[in-house]
Amino acid sequence: MDTVNILLVDDQPSKLLSYEVILQDLSENLIKAQSAREALEHLLRTDIAVILVDVCMPEQDGFELVSMIREHPRYQSTAIIFVSAVMMAEPDRLRGYAAGAVDYVSVPIVPEVLRAKVRVFTELYRKTRELERLNADLENRVRQRTAELEASSTQLRQLNEELEHRIEQRTREREEALAQLFEAQKLDTIGQLTGGVAHDFNNLLMAILGSLGLLKKRLPEDAREQRLVNNAIQAAERGAALTQRLLAFARRQELKPTTVDFLRLFDSIEDLLKKAVGPGVEVTLDLAQDIPNILVDSNQLELALLNLFMNARDAMDGAGTITLVVDADLVALPTSIGPGRYVRICVSDDGVGMDEATAARATEPFFTTKGPGKGTGLGLSMVQGLTAQSGGAFALTSKQGIGTSVSLWLPVADRVDTTAQADLEVAAEADLRAGGDLSVLVVDDDPLVSMGTVAMLEDLGHVAVDVTSASQALELLAQGQHFDILITDHSMPGMTGAELARMIFSSFPQLPVVLASGYAELPDEQGLTELVRLTKPFTQEQLRQAIHRAIGLRASAA
Repeated sequence: MDTVNILLVDDQPSKLLSYEVILQDLSENLIKAQSAREALEHLLRTDIAVILVDVCMPEQDGFELVSMIREHPRYQSTAIIFVSAVMMAEPDRLRGYAAGAVDYVSVPIVPEVLRAKVRVFTELYRKTRELERLNADLENRVRQRTAELEASSTQLRQLNEELEHRIEQRTREREEALAQLFEAQKLDTIGQLTGGVAHDFNNLLMAILGSLGLLKKRLPEDAREQRLVNNAIQAAERGAALTQRLLAFARRQELKPTTVDFLRLFDSIEDLLKKAVGPGVEVTLDLAQDIPNILVDSNQLELALLNLFMNARDAMDGAGTITLVVDADLVALPTSIGPGRYVRICVSDDGVGMDEATAARATEPFFTTKGPGKGTGLGLSMVQGLTAQSGGAFALTSKQGIGTSVSLWLPVADRVDTTAQADLEVAAEADLRAGGDLSVLVVDDDPLVSMGTVAMLEDLGHVAVDVTSASQALELLAQGQHFDILITDHSMPGMTGAELARMIFSSFPQLPVVLASGYAELPDEQGLTELVRLTKPFTQEQLRQAIHRAIGLRASAA
C-alpha cells in the first residue's frame, strides 16, 4: 500500500527527532518543519495526511498555524494533532478544537499512544482516498454509459463538448485573474508597509545626516575626528540608499525623469562598470545605431545597470562574459506596456543560471541566493520597480548551466525644454543674493527633524521658526506674521503637507512652499504640479537649492 505523508511541526530539532523515532515503525513518509512558514510551504507543495503541531512556538503558536491551515480548501478536513508540553486547561483545549485540531497529545509522550493515534488517522486518510477513487471510478463509468447512450445524437454531443470547453476556458481565465489580483494585492500591501517604514526611517536619517553635516563644518581640521564623522555620514547615506531601493521596489520612490542619451550615459559609467566586475569578466557590447533618447531618472538607471552587472559577475563567480544589447524600433513588445516607442536594454551573462523556482522569486525583496553579507536581495526588485514606475517593462529569463538575461523596456522621450526651469533657478539665485536673509517657517511633527532643519537654515544665515502642525502654521500666517518661505513635511496627523500647500496657494499665493517627504506617494496632486519637492533625508545643499527653486517659481507666477 502506498505510504502517506505525515507533517511534524516543532521549532526544536530534538523534539522533531523524537517524533521521527517514535513514528518510524509506521513506515510512512515523515516531513519535518521547524517553523509555521516552513510548514505552510510543505503544505502547498505536498499532500499531507496527518499533521502534528507543537502548541508553543516562537513566531506563531500552534493555534495560529492551524487556523491558517484550515483556511486552505485542501486542508479543511486534514487530521491535526496538537502536542503540548504544558498542562492544557479546558478552555485551551476548546480553543484548539475550535481552531481545527482533532486530538491532543501531552508531553511526556507515550510512544504507543502517539503511534496508535497517528495510525488511526493515516488509515482514515487512506480509506477516504480509496472512497474518493471509487467515486471517481463510478463517475467515469457513469460518464462512459452516458456517452454510449448519447452516441446516436452527434449534434447533442458536440453541443455538450463545446459547453464543457467554454466552462474550462472560463475557469482558467478566472483562476488567472485571481492569481493576478493576489499578486497585485500583495505588492500593494508591501508598498504600503514600505512607505510607512520609509517615512519613519527617513525622518531618523534626516536628523542624523543634518546634525552630522553641521557638526562636520564646525569640527577642527583633525584627521581622526573628521574620519569618524565621515564614517557616520557614509553609514547613514547607506541607510538612505537602502530605503530608496525599498521604495523603488514598492514604486514609491522619488524619481526625476529626464531626457537621457543612453550611449552618453553608458560611456560615462563604462569604466566604473568594468572595474566593478573585475578583470576576469569580459564585457561585450551590441549597441544599435541612432538610439533615441529615453525618459528615465538617469541616476536610478546608472544604479540599475550597476546592480545588473554585479549580479552577472556574482553568477559567473568573477569569470565569464557579460553582454549588453541595446536596440530600438521594436516590433514585439511585452503585453504589460501600452503601445508606443521603447528602447530595450538587455544584460546577459553565461553564469550558472537559475532554476524555475529561484527565477520566479528573483525579484522578491530580500530574496537572495548569495551568502551572508554578500547581498541585500534588493537589486533586481529595485530594477523592476524603476522600470514599472518609469512606464516600462521588466523581464527575466534564466536556464541552469546556460546563464541569465534581464531586459528593460524604457519609453522613448519627447523633446523636453529645460530653459524655463533654468531661468527660474537663475532668477531665484539673483533674488536671494539681493534679498539677504530669509524668514522661514518650518512645519514638521517630528521634533528631531524640525530641529535639524532649523539648524541647517540658521547655518545658511536664515531666521527659522518651527511649528509641529499645519494648523499652527495657518494660525501664525492668519495673525499676519511674515515669512519668506514655508517648508513642510507631508505625512502629518490632522492635515497633510500637500493639503497645507494647497491652502497656502489659495490664501497666501505669494508665499513659496517646499514639500518634504520621506517617500514619494501623494494621494492627490491636483493643483500641486509645480510644487517644489524635497526628498528626505536631504542635505543642506539640497535644502538651499529647493528654497531657490521655490522662490523662483513664485516669482515667475507673480
